[in-house]
Amino acid sequence: MTVAEKVIAIIAEQAVLDPSEVRPEMTPADLGIDSLGLVESIFAIEETFDISVPYNANAPHESGFDISSVAAIIRAVEDLVAAKSA
Repeated sequence: MTVAEKVIAIIAEQAVLDPSEVRPEMTPADLGIDSLGLVESIFAIEETFDISVPYNANAPHESGFDISSVAAIIRAVEDLVAAKSA
């Protein structure tokens, strides 16, 4: 399973959707994921990939982790995974 597939599976589980229903352009709000659900998704991503996500729920737009869309989350996780491997 690729990074993208794993991230989509985590987001889909939080949104109570089938992964096939999650599209890259969708935002967490589009998927019905609230701030608590987003934090739970971040924790699941950290655990799955053994990475630390620079996300501050109190200041999400200042955290340096782009949560604007599923595609942005995937890119951010891919970058963190690559940095960990380097």
